[in-house]
Amino acid sequence: MIPYCSPKTGALLRPENDLLIAADGESFKVVHGIPRFVPEDNYASAFGLQWKTFTKTQLDSHSQLNITRERLERCLGVPLNNLKGKTVLEVGCGAGRFTELLVESGALVHAVDLSVAVEANTQNIGNPTNYTVAQASVYELPFPDEAFDFVICLGVIQHTPNSNRTIEALWKKVRKGGMLVIDHYRWRLAYYSTLKPLYRHWLRVMPPEKSKKKVDALVDFFFPWHWKFRNVYPAWWLLQRISPLIEYIHLFPEQQYDFHLEWSRLDSYDSLTDYYKHLKTPAQIKSVLIHLGGNEIWVAIGGNGVEARCTK
Repeated sequence: MIPYCSPKTGALLRPENDLLIAADGESFKVVHGIPRFVPEDNYASAFGLQWKTFTKTQLDSHSQLNITRERLERCLGVPLNNLKGKTVLEVGCGAGRFTELLVESGALVHAVDLSVAVEANTQNIGNPTNYTVAQASVYELPFPDEAFDFVICLGVIQHTPNSNRTIEALWKKVRKGGMLVIDHYRWRLAYYSTLKPLYRHWLRVMPPEKSKKKVDALVDFFFPWHWKFRNVYPAWWLLQRISPLIEYIHLFPEQQYDFHLEWSRLDSYDSLTDYYKHLKTPAQIKSVLIHLGGNEIWVAIGGNGVEARCTK
């Protein structure tokens, strides 16, 4: 496993009681066994509440589906067992939907998240020898540059202050010959043809506990109508323009009401309370990777919007 180092100086850190300490005296707290390189309260606080509420919802081991595995292997371009023994940095690990699969693959997994979702992550993953987790910013990652065979960041970049800067920060941690794997929300005019941006403008500035109650109320009101009109396309289409909900009724038609209600409650909160939301075209993502000097660039529409990978 790759040891932690100071995000600012690069100095190696050693554990001492509930701290990680550098030779020059710089120190970082370890809380509940998790190193903390950022303040607990930050722009990702809503995500922390989200993943501590929906701790297991998206895990394949919980849903008994392969939704996450299929998405991860598609983005990687190789089966997960190809990662065995490889060093992997997962940035924006959340509750661990990808983490659990990476750990099971035998990869040496170093997971980080800006929010207290790291506590949900370690609750789900436990303490295997090929796994570490820390609360840290993508802009100040506590690892040496060019240290990882794979740097994976899925479902995250669009929620950071600056997408291009975030991709550049991730790229720095990829070793020569290693791979960067990312995705990003796709720019679509259709997003602005609904009322979702208006709901989000109102909700994203609220304290997380308050916005959670508001979103729950919206889900309780709108979701039964989504379900009722799921096979009445004109009514369902009109509802999509008015309702702020995210739902997957037509994507997973075999799943029952309670499954769709829980996923809608989770992803509606996710999409309505993110402090930052950036949209990019596939061409824009490809341009960033070319600028960084990426090789074997692959960019495609899928998943959250745009999926991409390249080697260094």
